[in-house]
Amino acid sequence: MQIKLEGGLKLFDLIIKNGVLVTPSVTYRADIGVWNGTIAAIGADLGTEGGSIKDAEGKYVLPGAIDAHTHLAMPFGGTVSADGYLSGTRAAACGGVTTVFDYPMQKKGKGILETVKARQELCAPEACVDYAFHCCITDLNGGALLEEFQAAVDYGVTSFKCFLVYKKEGMMVDDATLIKVLLKAKETGAITNIHAENPDVIDMNIAKFLSEGKTSPWYHYLSRPEFVEAEADKRAVHWAKSVGAPLYIVHMADKEGLEAAVAAKREGHKIYIETCPQYLEYTCEVYKREDGRNFVCSPPMKGEESRQALWDAIRKGDIDTVATDHCPFMSYEKDWGKDDFTKIPNGCAGIENLYPYMLSAANEGKISFGRAVELCAENPARIFGCAQKGSLTVGKDADIVLYDPNLSFTVSVKNMHSDYDHTIWEGKTLQGYPAETYVRGKLVYKDGAFVGTPGYGRFVKRETSG
Repeated sequence: MQIKLEGGLKLFDLIIKNGVLVTPSVTYRADIGVWNGTIAAIGADLGTEGGSIKDAEGKYVLPGAIDAHTHLAMPFGGTVSADGYLSGTRAAACGGVTTVFDYPMQKKGKGILETVKARQELCAPEACVDYAFHCCITDLNGGALLEEFQAAVDYGVTSFKCFLVYKKEGMMVDDATLIKVLLKAKETGAITNIHAENPDVIDMNIAKFLSEGKTSPWYHYLSRPEFVEAEADKRAVHWAKSVGAPLYIVHMADKEGLEAAVAAKREGHKIYIETCPQYLEYTCEVYKREDGRNFVCSPPMKGEESRQALWDAIRKGDIDTVATDHCPFMSYEKDWGKDDFTKIPNGCAGIENLYPYMLSAANEGKISFGRAVELCAENPARIFGCAQKGSLTVGKDADIVLYDPNLSFTVSVKNMHSDYDHTIWEGKTLQGYPAETYVRGKLVYKDGAFVGTPGYGRFVKRETSG
């Protein structure tokens, strides 16, 4: 089939035929025609004229996922996360993630765009999928940093993150700084992301446990139990409601904080909630395992009541997104804290497991396929202003995943595409798995192998949205 475009009639570059398209609201059989990296047509029969014809019979056709929370090449805990921009985005492609958000860390005396552009220079030659940035704010530089928010928004960075923890690492902000960020973000049409835990209670608990010789990974959880996260969740929601600013709570893991955020949403406040697959799959019991140090992340996995509450909120539509907080470290680095949990670098792998995990949940009947697409693609695109991403829509980027619902796949470090040497997902069997991934119409993953090109990924300039 031919389509009329500026300059005359053009053939499709790619036609994906006979697949079942999935949107949050409807599932239907149709063909997709791709031209020049975008979805040019969707129809019942787009013919067979094109640069490439792909028969998707028996497969679901999905929008590429957006992992809105990763930490690539991140300095932390005396080392750097195991996945840089090359291996991290390669792994993303192989898991059906076509856009990755990273978190550059602004430091005292440094500017927002200075920080973002430095990371962009590292990412651009290596990125295998498209990428965007949230900027972590750690110091307002005497207030001067707030004047950079508009320039950052104009550049396409429309979200900023504050930590309510990591005081010793120089990452934490106080409540006054948080409120200033919330207000300036609101003024410029941006959104504030928040890592919510109570630092003083954590420090108190850690000091107590260390003095008692309680140093196993189990005490990582006990130093940051449910109420420690819940208090900070409630505080962040309180400030956002008080100043009328949007708030995006990252990696929600506890029932009490979740309930407070959901209540605020139902009151009409712009509160968005993200959780991660590790909180949906595991509980704090993992910290009692022999390899418990490998599961150490912050916030930690919580109890079964919190895990069930998260799934319930996903089914009800109260949780907006699922992302990964991907921040893996090597085994020998995790071993630094074998006898002292405070020395364990915080973070786990997940970027390649996000979409397969949520789609497997759909295959198992826990949620619908439409809900998986909403959580992993459409909602993050809408919340964070990725106008060309997130759905199978004519005119949007041809970020497409072909998903085989009949393929059984068991996760192992041996079949992942990252640079880490272990994964918390080892041995997890998923029902269904991505067969192919396309980024802007280009095939980057096929049948277990990365087939893309480092440097192909583009910076996503975002709009103010939400």
